[in-house]
Amino acid sequence: MRVLILALSVLGIVVSADVAKAGPSTTDRYTSASVDPATFATEATQETEDLIGLDRGKRRGVQRRLTALGFDTKVNGRFDEQTRAVITRWQAARGFPKTGFLNTLQHQALLSESASATPASLASGDDTRRRGGGSARHHRGGGGPVGVIGGVVGGVVGGLFGRR
Repeated sequence: MRVLILALSVLGIVVSADVAKAGPSTTDRYTSASVDPATFATEATQETEDLIGLDRGKRRGVQRRLTALGFDTKVNGRFDEQTRAVITRWQAARGFPKTGFLNTLQHQALLSESASATPASLASGDDTRRRGGGSARHHRGGGGPVGVIGGVVGGVVGGLFGRR
């Protein structure tokens, strides 16, 4: 019954939003408006990365940032083959030249990128990871508009019929 109500609610939203006429978005949701356009044309090399002056702590910061954005890598302060592959994937996903090295502009773009801009499927793994002991908490329902609508509709219908 809940699935039917949810489906009808979503259908009502889709119909009222006139989605058929909207078409696909041409906006790249992963880039920030403050990112310099030169960032997308300038290739990064070992030399450009050396100019940034990344010590072990700053390299860990880059690795943590990549992981927070959904590009999992070991946080060890070394840019080994795995980290280079992750940097290349990040560059490809953001439209940068795929070199596996960073330049100053890309480094700034990476550090200023919002973790909320990542797809929910990439960021959702953070909810179950814990440091130390304890068990992971599992939340009922999904994220995004469908999860919110389902929660609202389920709560209203459950309240009407005395179920929750």
